[in-house]
Amino acid sequence: MSVETVETLIIGAGQAGLAMSAHLRRHGRPHLVLERHRIAERWRSERWDSLVANGPAWHDRFPAQEFDGLDPDAFAPKDRIVAYFECFAARIAAPIHCGVEVTEARPLPSGAGFRIETTAGPIEARNLVAATGPFQRPIVPDFVPRDVVPFQIHSAAYRNPDQLPEGGVLVVGAGSSGTQIADELNRAGRDVHLCVGPHDRPPRRYRGRDFTWWLGALGKWDARARTPGTEHVTIAVSGTRGGETIDFRRLGGEGINLLGRAEGYSEGRLRIARDLAANIARGDANYLSVLEEADAHAARHGLELPEDPEARRTYPDPACLTEPVLELDLKAAGIGSIIWATGYAFDFGWLRAGTFDAQGRPVHDRGASTVPGLWFVGLPWLTCRGSAFIWGAWKDAAEVADRIAARAPAPLTA
Repeated sequence: MSVETVETLIIGAGQAGLAMSAHLRRHGRPHLVLERHRIAERWRSERWDSLVANGPAWHDRFPAQEFDGLDPDAFAPKDRIVAYFECFAARIAAPIHCGVEVTEARPLPSGAGFRIETTAGPIEARNLVAATGPFQRPIVPDFVPRDVVPFQIHSAAYRNPDQLPEGGVLVVGAGSSGTQIADELNRAGRDVHLCVGPHDRPPRRYRGRDFTWWLGALGKWDARARTPGTEHVTIAVSGTRGGETIDFRRLGGEGINLLGRAEGYSEGRLRIARDLAANIARGDANYLSVLEEADAHAARHGLELPEDPEARRTYPDPACLTEPVLELDLKAAGIGSIIWATGYAFDFGWLRAGTFDAQGRPVHDRGASTVPGLWFVGLPWLTCRGSAFIWGAWKDAAEVADRIAARAPAPLTA
């Protein structure tokens, strides 16, 4: 079988892969993008029906293209996001081959590039860019037996309330996905239990500005590394109903049964950690810290922004917070389904190159692997806090493309 050759091969046609294609095109560098499904596939098939972006349209986009016909302050529905990426790919004439899966990638013996095995045949490339994103393999804990609760899915497989069997719903994980899904199910009349772990919960808006604006003004998007103790903290934020601040006391008052972290299972009962109050308090502290930093920034720079006393309104503690449940009898609670909003693990099993840590995360320096010519984009904290966002992937891809363009071309010899 003949071997196709290309200077740079990009794996993945999501936000990171498209950004890489655009920046390599800017440099006039030949490249090819492979996508095993369709452009922006995860937005199509791994998101629930009512999902909207968690950031406003002016923020959650590439600097090179706005959302057509959408209010900049609106939160784009997932279908509009897919259309946005399709339009962008067409506008830059990205050389994308869809329906082609990479099964293995290895360095050439010469060290001058890589051989990539695909379902469409082998390819050799001087540069290989892994742009497969952070949402690779859904994590689904297996400690609740399927014969106890047969219907258990990851949040990536959730679509709408009608999808679930009758009975109560246990949602494990209270980041943006878990919280929004629990809220939707509660509003649909379902009996919902929500396990809440450590989290940050920024204000949706404060003093007339979205929290994404504030994090930029405060320099938080450019943070180079997580602060100690925040490696596994999720962020609870929502663009639903025009955007709203997540407040777990409010959700508890509206009927959601709040629980601490799920610790284990035995004899029909889910064991619950004694940390609900501490997790809520930590989220409150994070929320208030953003308000205080915003006030200080506005005063320091003389910004004439409206006061916002309502932002410090406190909801009363619901009974589920003052009298926490430490064991949940799943049968007695009528739990008919479990949604695991428990995040994702990396899956680079196809990549036989580079170095990975104990959690399967690639070891790199601002996207550059330990192997010359192997690059990563689209990963959280690739260069800064904003790396995992649409605009962050654009910024990171620009830096990686600059470094690829600076490499002197060399012949691909086995």
